[in-house]
Amino acid sequence: MAGTRMTVGVVGAGAMGGGIAQVAAAAGHHVVLGDVQPAAVGRARAAIAKSLARDVAKGRLAQELADAALARISDAGDLAVGYAAYADCGIVIEAVLEDLAVKRTLFAALEGVVRDDCILATNTSSLSVAALSGGCAIPGRVLGVHFFNPAPVMPLVEIVPAITTAPAVADAARALVDSWKKTTVVATDTPGFIVNRIARPFYGESLRILEEGIADAPTIDWALRELGGFRMGPFELMDFIGNDVNYAVTTSVFEAFFHDPRYRPSLTQRRLVEAGLYGRKRGRGFYDYAEGAPAPAPHRDGALGQRVVDRVLAMLVNEAVDALYMRVASAADLETSMTRGVSYPRGLLAWGDAIGAPEILRRLETLQAEYGDDRYRPTVLLRRRVRDGQPLLSAPSTSTSPSAHE
Repeated sequence: MAGTRMTVGVVGAGAMGGGIAQVAAAAGHHVVLGDVQPAAVGRARAAIAKSLARDVAKGRLAQELADAALARISDAGDLAVGYAAYADCGIVIEAVLEDLAVKRTLFAALEGVVRDDCILATNTSSLSVAALSGGCAIPGRVLGVHFFNPAPVMPLVEIVPAITTAPAVADAARALVDSWKKTTVVATDTPGFIVNRIARPFYGESLRILEEGIADAPTIDWALRELGGFRMGPFELMDFIGNDVNYAVTTSVFEAFFHDPRYRPSLTQRRLVEAGLYGRKRGRGFYDYAEGAPAPAPHRDGALGQRVVDRVLAMLVNEAVDALYMRVASAADLETSMTRGVSYPRGLLAWGDAIGAPEILRRLETLQAEYGDDRYRPTVLLRRRVRDGQPLLSAPSTSTSPSAHE
């Protein structure tokens, strides 16, 4: 499949859908782009043209190649009439509203027009792929193909087979996305997949530190950025993503894990969402983005900052080790996901080894003893690696790597 230039369908012409369409078109595919709001496709094409023009201006793309890529994107037309424009697609990727009923209805409509060998892919970041495939007549052709925003820029794509996905379909989808010069990793169909699961403590523990009054948002951001080496601090990143989006993902993961306290949402963030303070897109979130608004200064206390970093890092490493233990992905894919998907300065398993697994365990046990909260429980694999004197980033074994992926 990767060597052919089949037609690629994209349903949903928002920022994510438009970005996916751009990636496929730039790779030489004819792309059918549609949206239930007819004007959305025109807006997406304008945004794609602007993005391609930036690449041309920076010397990353020749003008004739940019023009050809844009010309390969066609409008699916009025989807209220039907999805006939997708009849010849080899794969259709949906990037519509993050609502299970909406996506299942869409896939049922697509199955009425596409070929039996057409792959149906969901770009969901938090819904069960199995729940989507379960509503399809041919569940074996359904899988998750999760891009990160902005799709043309972010290198990582999570390939997520459901328990019903045919292995050949997963292999073909991964080969196709690889041919688009993306970095693919394979994740099991568990809440949050890889990145949105492992990254939860970056936000959640930072919010907990804020709520306890240990440090304010600018200080936590400064500590994790300057001392921890992260590209952005958690509060500036939540404002950039949108507190509404970040809170929704956290809530979805929390509920999907049967209210595991490790993923408990923050009341502080909930209040921001309730007040409509979503962050940059609304002009105010944890910070005020109004013109002339003063930027609050952090308290550049090295000891305090290191205390923040140590606590957040212990939670992140524990989450990565637990994902390895629960066979969410191979160790290599876990490391790749966090460095290529969210630009962490290093993979969390290797980072944990650099700190020392016994030290990570000590921090977690201290926090759990102090708070009596199960959110700080060390994963069993961390305890085993410390007991056996083994590194966290070691050769995968049959007990810690997903057999379907190796």
